[in-house]
Amino acid sequence: MTTTASSSRGTEPTLANFSQEKQRVARSSMAAAAVMTLLKIAAGLLSGSLGVLSDAAHSGLDLVGAALTYFSVHVSDKPADEDHTYGHGKIENLSAFSEAGLMALSCAWIIWEAVKRIFYHPVEVHHSLWPVLVLVASIAVDIWRSRQLRAVAVRTGSPALATDAFHFASDIWATSAVLAGLGISWAGERFQIGALHYADPLAAVAVSLLILRMTVRVGHEAVAALVDEIPAETRRKLVREVERVDGVLAVERARVRRAGAGYFADLTLALPRRFTFEHTGELVRAATEAVQHALPTADVVIHTVPRETKAESIFDRVRAVAARNNVSVHELSIQTHHGGLQVELHVELDEHLVLREAHNFVTAMEAEILRNVPEVDSVLTHIESEPATIEHPEEEDVEDRRIEQALRSAAAGLPDIVDVHAVAVVRTREHVSVTCHCTLPDDLLMNRVHEAITALEDRFKLECPEVHRVTIHPEPVTDNTR
Repeated sequence: MTTTASSSRGTEPTLANFSQEKQRVARSSMAAAAVMTLLKIAAGLLSGSLGVLSDAAHSGLDLVGAALTYFSVHVSDKPADEDHTYGHGKIENLSAFSEAGLMALSCAWIIWEAVKRIFYHPVEVHHSLWPVLVLVASIAVDIWRSRQLRAVAVRTGSPALATDAFHFASDIWATSAVLAGLGISWAGERFQIGALHYADPLAAVAVSLLILRMTVRVGHEAVAALVDEIPAETRRKLVREVERVDGVLAVERARVRRAGAGYFADLTLALPRRFTFEHTGELVRAATEAVQHALPTADVVIHTVPRETKAESIFDRVRAVAARNNVSVHELSIQTHHGGLQVELHVELDEHLVLREAHNFVTAMEAEILRNVPEVDSVLTHIESEPATIEHPEEEDVEDRRIEQALRSAAAGLPDIVDVHAVAVVRTREHVSVTCHCTLPDDLLMNRVHEAITALEDRFKLECPEVHRVTIHPEPVTDNTR
């Protein structure tokens, strides 16, 4: 059995709001990056500071990254289609990887320029208040937008926004280092300390190395998502949650992949084979909720496989054979017979089968029971027809007082039966059928209930052998609603 968990209608407005919020903060980030890049370029050209120019280059790459982020969050929230059956969430991971690559390139370029200025082509820095004001304003803007981006990234789980937030957080440290370099360089010029002349390019190198170190971590996270790498603890947490679901024997396989802010979970669960299809469906729903407790908003697919349990009785194993053969059994009993065990059961087969076909089917099923239940020495099967047609009562009177009176008389002679009521006699073209409700004591054990009903049916049929079928519904005294 395979079940897929999908979002309900009630969650659609939330997802739409998340999408709008992500796009709004990405737009504001892109606008801020554009303004700060222009200001830093102007300040760097006026001052000749490599530190300021390197910071401008970093901001320019931030602008490209912000544009990528805006594009990715716009595309990633599109629903799945025929070409992208898992949705478009991976676009965000690809955007994060691209931004990491751009950051690495900018770091390499800045370090190269710094090395040239230190060893080959020194450049005089023109100190003024203008670059300082630009850098201070840049720090204030970066603090504001990194906090905004991080808050939305946490709320929506967006890796692209998280990378963008990291970008601007790194800008704070980078700009602070550039400010420090300008200050030290100014102090060197002011107090005629030649060694401090290199503070500006050295600050640029320090900033680049810091950013490069953090870029490696961001790039690794992006690559991990693109190649479907999931932290082992995430998988273990998911498996633990599912194993707590009552009825799950084991999680035989658990695969998880991430796409953007969402997860896809594919699990194979071992369940007791005696579970009905309806019970299995309920258990799968409970397991899906357990997965989503560990991974909220996860798209879950669960496969189930039937497994034999140590607690299975002989009755359970016989019923499992019947279930595999897709037939209903009842009146299942097991008795000792000549020192061994004999299984007796009633099997319902299609009423349109001929005897030869029915006998061959039952013979094969009996052989399967003997193979799967070695404790059993013999199997005796009573073949019944499973009705496939709807019977229509004849137009004549369906109440037959004599039959009803015979049923009541039979019930009066049995001590466990309080009464019978709601008696109905139905005559079809070929058969007479009787249905009734039978009141019994509340605390009567089910085996005694079965014995009482069987005794009532036997006594009644002795009085009315023309009755083809008797259906008796037992109910406790407290529920007697005559």
